[in-house]
Amino acid sequence: MHKDELLELHEQMVIIRDNFAGREEVDESIFEKYDNLDIDPSHVHKSKSEHKHAVFVLGNALATAMSDDEFSNAGRVGKRMEELAKDAEGKL
Repeated sequence: MHKDELLELHEQMVIIRDNFAGREEVDESIFEKYDNLDIDPSHVHKSKSEHKHAVFVLGNALATAMSDDEFSNAGRVGKRMEELAKDAEGKL
């Protein structure tokens, strides 16, 4: 995936995050790890690896927000996103 495509994906995922964050049944703390990364799609000066890591961390948070438990489809996606985020973090 090219960096511009990754930035577009990151931007779309932030829009989804904002939608979830506005719901009262979603715990805002789910997104703390992503928020602490201090990176958003407008930070084009950040490396592709940093954006990739952010996308996986945000993907994990979104899947967690959608899941009923770790064995649901969204829960399994969240677990995989967590693994990918750890791998991407090791490459920073």
